[in-house]
Amino acid sequence: MSKALTYVVFIAIALGGGLVIGFNNLPGEWYQSLAKPPFNPPDWIFGPVWSVLYVLIGIAGARTWLRGHLSIGMLIWAWQMVLNFLWSPSFFGLRMPWAALVVIVLLLALIFAFIANRWKSDRISALLFTPYAAWVGFATLLNSSIVYLN
Repeated sequence: MSKALTYVVFIAIALGGGLVIGFNNLPGEWYQSLAKPPFNPPDWIFGPVWSVLYVLIGIAGARTWLRGHLSIGMLIWAWQMVLNFLWSPSFFGLRMPWAALVVIVLLLALIFAFIANRWKSDRISALLFTPYAAWVGFATLLNSSIVYLN
């Protein structure tokens, strides 16, 4: 597979998967009825933020793949995608914020593990994950606040 096609495939996996998961797990009335902390952002912000993050995640995944298909970095990248894609069904689909909290804490740990793994060998991929780490860190605080308030 060509280098350009590798990037397209990884961005499609991350962005396409995120869009499919998102559209199949919309917040709805149940989410609107939950008590939320005062720092809860407006609903419209999540789509654009995640779209940008998924592109960055895809680029980092392609870079990691091109440097070693069966590397630890690639394994971490794949598992963080699994957890990323499990969060919305856990929170919105199953309506289980506490289960989603477990998922997001594990996801955040894998994001940091990916950054640490890539830091010396591919600093660009590590840096591409830093906005993702910040957003998921914020989302973890939001998720835990919703669990606490409800």
